[in-house]
Amino acid sequence: MTEPTPLSPQRKITTVTLVVAGYDEAIAWYLQKLGFTLFEDVDLGGGKRWVTIGSENGGVRLLLAETTDDDQRARIGDQTGGRVFLFLETDDFSRDHAAMRAAGVTFREAPRHEAYGTVAVFADLYGNLWDLIEPKR
Repeated sequence: MTEPTPLSPQRKITTVTLVVAGYDEAIAWYLQKLGFTLFEDVDLGGGKRWVTIGSENGGVRLLLAETTDDDQRARIGDQTGGRVFLFLETDDFSRDHAAMRAAGVTFREAPRHEAYGTVAVFADLYGNLWDLIEPKR
């Protein structure tokens, strides 16, 4: 058996696709409700855009992908079969939880304290589930 070629330790996941109903409504929600930054919004022609958003201080960026057919539309809001899809980490759970609630973000549960940190599940504008989490240090 041939040994596999070692992969570069410099590789990393940088972007995750999030299927959305509309570019502009998704941009507005994530920027206004979660305080994300719009990094790129490039017109690719034919109604398609390259739109990336995320946290100003780094981490994975989200590529907003507007649906183009019924199969994609069926996956809006349920990209992971009802499980938590994304994890938004914070250094101050109470501050961010209060700010997000004030901005109209819908939390699906009260904050809870787990062995790994303080966490609560919330839904984005399409119903995708996220964890807001302050890890234990």
